[in-house]
Amino acid sequence: MEPLNRVKSHFTASLEAKRLTLDSMGVRIVQAADHLADRLRQGNKILVCGNGGSAADAQHFAAELVNRFEIERPGLAAIALTTDSSALTSIANDDAFEQIFARQVRALGKAGDVLLAISTSGNSPNVLTAITAAHELGLSTVALTGRDGGCMAEQLGDEDIEIRVEAMATARVQETHILVIHCLCDLVDWRLYGAREQA
Repeated sequence: MEPLNRVKSHFTASLEAKRLTLDSMGVRIVQAADHLADRLRQGNKILVCGNGGSAADAQHFAAELVNRFEIERPGLAAIALTTDSSALTSIANDDAFEQIFARQVRALGKAGDVLLAISTSGNSPNVLTAITAAHELGLSTVALTGRDGGCMAEQLGDEDIEIRVEAMATARVQETHILVIHCLCDLVDWRLYGAREQA
């Protein structure tokens, strides 16, 4: 396959994953954004976790809330659990890698907060453990998954919301996750601050 045709195939597959996910998950994206906005309005915070590319997405989401997305507004309370190398390595060394997010959830989370858990497969052990810790403390979970939702889909409770990308390839799931994250940021801003003029 020629290089340009390979590029075209990636674009085509990405667009199809996004279209299918919009059809199946559009309402859930709105529900998740409403939930996040309600919790932030009540003075709660959002904790975010994921591995690899999903760790980068966690940091991206938290940065958009703490700083700004597309309008000028006060910072919103969000913490990426992927950024503190001392905490991550000490927990992994002293306990287990599966506990790197759960330990932080137990230290930083409180009832009413939200855990945004990101996993392309839905099977990341440390993310699953973080969801368990969140449930124990009374946090709700918004889960960004892909494929068949994995173990995360089975672990979620009635108050939790899963947004599952309609794709099998990790790259397609990640590309759609970032679009979902931008939708969540936009809707949270809109719910909390109205339709201000974009900067």
